[in-house]
Amino acid sequence: MDPHTEARTNGLRPLQSPGGDRGAGPAGDGQHAAAGARGAEEAGPGSGAPARAALLVLADGRFPAGGHAHSGGAEAAVRAGRLGDARDLAAFCRGRLHTTGLTAAGLAAAAALGLDPLALDTAADARTPSPALRASARKLGRQLMRAARATWPSPELDALGRALPKGAHQPVVLGLTARAAGLGPEDAAHCAVYEAVGGPATAAVRLLSLDPFEATAVLARLAPDMDRVAGRAVVAARQAAERGTDALPAASAPLLEITAELHAAWPVRLFAS
Repeated sequence: MDPHTEARTNGLRPLQSPGGDRGAGPAGDGQHAAAGARGAEEAGPGSGAPARAALLVLADGRFPAGGHAHSGGAEAAVRAGRLGDARDLAAFCRGRLHTTGLTAAGLAAAAALGLDPLALDTAADARTPSPALRASARKLGRQLMRAARATWPSPELDALGRALPKGAHQPVVLGLTARAAGLGPEDAAHCAVYEAVGGPATAAVRLLSLDPFEATAVLARLAPDMDRVAGRAVVAARQAAERGTDALPAASAPLLEITAELHAAWPVRLFAS
């Protein structure tokens, strides 16, 4: 049986730690997910300590991953009158952080741990009811994959790109990218939660002519929450190594799903989502 098909039907299978035997394909042939995840985390893609500076490159808004074209639902919220100033932005970002941000961070951390990306991609689909948001997530994943493979070449990224040529969900690609860059699950989770709030904050500056200092202050005040959410995501990712994808967060934001469908039907819009 094809290893990708087997992974989808039998649950998570850990990737072999980078530099090890990949004879069984991108998902490796590890027998125990927990052992594989621990080995991947301990070994890391490099031979030394994780290159933490790579996290700055990956989280930088100038990294060509396509996020600048997406508002994370902020554009629809502005149109609906729910987002009009810095106070509204703080509430909007906090809501995203504890719902879609937590879910994305769990997926990214699990991928960085070395769990099977195809199983994680299926889990991401199940956690994204909106077709518009699924399409956006795969488009962002495809763009991130291009940037990641050029920046941190990795057989694991290559394998996922071949398996899902139309794009994997962005958080899954993000986790594999972090892994390829020598980063760990904590780094991947922090990058995911920052993206969950950084995108809407940047979009609000453009949509509302909001003072960029105010938008940055919103993000700074959310930093303790971001740390807590990232920590929860990493704990869940480690549990997923033992129990499968059901252990990953599945926090929902129904209003974001509904407005994403409405936003996708607009004839004129500033952002893709």
